Amino acid sequence: MATTSATSTVNSTLDVASVVSQLMTVEQRPLTLLATKETSYQAKLSAFGSVQGALGSFQTAVSGLTDLSRFQSLNATVSDTSIASATASSSAIAGTYSLAVTKLAQSQQLVANGQASSTSAIGSGTLTFDFGTISGTQVNGKYTAGATFTSNGNGAKTVTIDASNNSLQGIRDAINSAGIGITATIVNDGGASPYRLALTSNNIGANNSIKIFVAEDPLAPGLAAVLAHDPAGTQNLTETAAAQNAEFNVNGIAISKASNTVTDVIQGVTLNLTNKTTSPVNVTVTRNTSTISTAVSSFVKAYNDLNSTLVNVSSYNAATKTGAVLLGDSTIRSLQTQLRGILNKPIGSTGGTLTTLSQIGVSFQKDGTLALDSTKLTAAINSNFNDIASLFATVGKSSDSLVGYSSATADTKPGSYAVNVSALATQGSTTGNVNLNSASTTIASGTTINTTVDGVNATVALTAGTYTATQLAAMIQSAINGTAAFSSAGSSVAATIDGSGFLNITSKRYGSASNVSLANDLGTPVTNFMGSISYTSGTDVAGTIDGFPATGSGQNLTANSGGATGLKIQINGGALGARGMLNYSQGYAYTLNNFATAVLANDGMLTGRTNGLNKSIADIGKQRDALNKRLASIQANYTAQFTALNVMLSNLNQTQNFLTSQLAKL
Repeated sequence: MATTSATSTVNSTLDVASVVSQLMTVEQRPLTLLATKETSYQAKLSAFGSVQGALGSFQTAVSGLTDLSRFQSLNATVSDTSIASATASSSAIAGTYSLAVTKLAQSQQLVANGQASSTSAIGSGTLTFDFGTISGTQVNGKYTAGATFTSNGNGAKTVTIDASNNSLQGIRDAINSAGIGITATIVNDGGASPYRLALTSNNIGANNSIKIFVAEDPLAPGLAAVLAHDPAGTQNLTETAAAQNAEFNVNGIAISKASNTVTDVIQGVTLNLTNKTTSPVNVTVTRNTSTISTAVSSFVKAYNDLNSTLVNVSSYNAATKTGAVLLGDSTIRSLQTQLRGILNKPIGSTGGTLTTLSQIGVSFQKDGTLALDSTKLTAAINSNFNDIASLFATVGKSSDSLVGYSSATADTKPGSYAVNVSALATQGSTTGNVNLNSASTTIASGTTINTTVDGVNATVALTAGTYTATQLAAMIQSAINGTAAFSSAGSSVAATIDGSGFLNITSKRYGSASNVSLANDLGTPVTNFMGSISYTSGTDVAGTIDGFPATGSGQNLTANSGGATGLKIQINGGALGARGMLNYSQGYAYTLNNFATAVLANDGMLTGRTNGLNKSIADIGKQRDALNKRLASIQANYTAQFTALNVMLSNLNQTQNFLTSQLAKL
């Protein structure tokens, strides 16, 4: 009997591929269920992604509303813009002010005598520039006998002239590159000696006139004859424009300022003077109500945009009887509940009359959105302009004008905190006991003193000369403040003459880090103008906040305990003892910004949910891989089994045919 191949399908009774395919369709139903579940997870993940995006946009919107200036800005306008312009800060007071300008501040301009060549050597040495105020009469560019020069105390500047730069051009370039506050140019006047060095003070105002001391190189003289210039003595330059202050009056009060930009005349208002007046003009300060309206409208829109996303991903459509992908999701419900809870809770400790959004016309509607009543907002702006900021930003308000809010930390709780001051901050100083008013003081050439200011030590060069008490104080202040070691450290001093004629040098810093000391180095001894020196170190402010001891640093007090922990306030003088209350509040925008930060953080609720969904999707992938391996084995088994059955049936069919044939022959 012939043997039929097991792989032959010519006489196969069964369609093995079809049978196996149908059986595998049943076996693969778990894959379909996994795919359905994965699709659901992907949809939820996408929905949470849209929620994260919406919450991020909401946070961006509300974080911009934590800035006080968004709610306390004012506008300042000038009736004649050719005379001046004005801007107002949040501390300005609304009103109208009269302004009349008689002089504009300007810088001093000096010009040297002409030189035949701009490239020929003139001389070498050291140029020392000082800036200050000239008192006296000027005639044809020169000050007459009796004129005085008083340094402004901001520091003398030096420029070295040597063989590399001792021409007129070299001197010009050396002055300009030194950055000392003077611009040098060369003007050709067309005369027999046409090249003239012109100097212009970069700073305007009467206290920025120029004095030039020249220490000549004895081997290369000639520099002093061109540039030595002392308004109270030898004047080798001619003044072509005098340094002068701006002179004007506000509401009839005469004022003189060293700059045309004036910030301290009208509270909170910066004036930029540009021209003189023939008649007074008006400066009008008004509240910028449109900024507040825009800010509140932005807040309402930001919330409604977020709320719309939350509703869209979790709502039920009664018409189609279908629910959104996050219908009933606990995370979404929690977000909605917490957001509404924040907005419905009054703001405490504002120190004002406004504590809820409804007071400015913002309220919830039946559909869960916020609506703005513009009429009610306008009324609130008109009656409580300064309190609206407390509803949104972080605000600290003190009942004492000399107690100012500086900052707070995440640990600081809203509340009203009592402030008590037991010691005011002081400045470090050094005082002499020589009556400098009794006689002039001479400082020898090359005099230097060892000076310490706020813990920084440096050698200070004093300008040689004979000084009155006031002039000596100004020169020493200028010398110390002009020393790079101090200016780079942010330290400076004020030198004054007290009622006894004693020289007093005081650090401008407050607190235990504030100190000043002087010691001999070279030249004139310190004892010549200080005598027996007494030193006083600065001390930090001391006191309590909310009844707990606070840490003092300079004029700042920082709370260490209680609800005020992290609250920093500044004590700007005043009396010892109880100093009223500091009301610290955290507005809605601040609170919502922090809430969004927490929700979007790596350990926040949204991140937790998305991480969980991503893990579930990853688990489905692992299950799918395992199932596919098992299905491949099942399919192989089915194929083998039904192929064997097919061979057996084929063999039986052949046997049947043989027997049928044999029986037919009987």
